[in-house]
Amino acid sequence: MRTSEAKGLVEQAYTAWDAEEWLRAADLFERVLAHFPDEGPSAVWWYDAALAHKFLRNWAKAYELGREAAARAPRGEGDPAFWNLGIAATIRRDWATARDAWAGFGIELPDGEGEITGRFGHACVRLDTGGQREVVWVERLCPARGRVVNVPVTGGRRYGEIVVHDGEPKGERVVDGVTYPVFDELLLFEASGLPTLEVTVDAAAAADLAALVESFTGHGFGAEPASGVETLCACCGEGTRHQERNVRAGAQRVALAAPPEEARRLLEQWAARTPAGRGWSGLTTLG
Repeated sequence: MRTSEAKGLVEQAYTAWDAEEWLRAADLFERVLAHFPDEGPSAVWWYDAALAHKFLRNWAKAYELGREAAARAPRGEGDPAFWNLGIAATIRRDWATARDAWAGFGIELPDGEGEITGRFGHACVRLDTGGQREVVWVERLCPARGRVVNVPVTGGRRYGEIVVHDGEPKGERVVDGVTYPVFDELLLFEASGLPTLEVTVDAAAAADLAALVESFTGHGFGAEPASGVETLCACCGEGTRHQERNVRAGAQRVALAAPPEEARRLLEQWAARTPAGRGWSGLTTLG
């Protein structure tokens, strides 16, 4: 392949890129890279080809091309080639490559080998299941994975599942003056065995409802009062949103994540502690 032909193919690749024709763009980049793998701009072409396959959710190709891109990227300088490789390697459960990719980006990881289970703080992830979208809180286990710590109320999703999320925030939540990024979900990495239940509770005071939530979370389960759920349009959901850590008193639905018998036991204990101001009824399983 002559240099002039390669230049023309790259121009076609970026035209396809602008049109979001990701597969055509990636194919054109790969045709050029088969002949010019290590020219001056080749590192960018490897990266863009891998990124196109990431957009297509073709993780095998994103991984294959991402390794080539990362091999040509400077280490320790936050080069995005390492981040995209870290995501693809995580999805393929290639922990050695994922660890090397995060280190190449410049992130300090917990010592050890194999699966990464660290404490990377809290963030929000925008779940997307069959077109139903919901922003939930997660505990980040690594730069690309988080455990859901809300009880999702749409799409049949579950408390405790682990998701892989993208690296570029699409919005933010501000709680008590602290800003948390909102990432888009890439895929469900590990399902949760906890079913989702729903119950109607009557709490005389907000503290009563808070005590119910604390009872469930203290046992490794989840509780999500309806008064704590905020529905946003797509435009607002991707912007900056200020939230408060509070729930309201009164009768309302509460989504629970727990085995039914455990949920019933905890509800009975909660109601018995203050019989005059706490009650519940209609415990049902949603999924």
